[in-house]
Amino acid sequence: QVQLVESGGGLVQPGGSLRLSCVASGFTFNRYVMSWYRQAPGKERELVAAIRSGDNTNYEDSVKGRFAISRDNAKNTVYLQMISLKPEDTAVYYCNAALGYISYWGKGTLVTVSS
Repeated sequence: QVQLVESGGGLVQPGGSLRLSCVASGFTFNRYVMSWYRQAPGKERELVAAIRSGDNTNYEDSVKGRFAISRDNAKNTVYLQMISLKPEDTAVYYCNAALGYISYWGKGTLVTVSS
């Protein structure tokens, strides 16, 4: 059974930091592109960052220099380190695993950036 379980969300003040984790099971983790998406209230889900099996990464423009995605294939885990958080980063953050036409989603973790 495929599972993606996110953790690490919460309430943080502007300028603060959080690290999200996503633990995967039920598929061959190191073959998949792992990504973080987010969906803010009233907005569409958007790609935040992605990391391929060879550790190539890409980022949405607004998070470049502030967010860093990484993966630990031995632990079947993908991380999103977020610094210098802004109120506009407030959203539910989802973990995604993709390989060709196959796509798995976690249930999401809420990040709220507010003073």
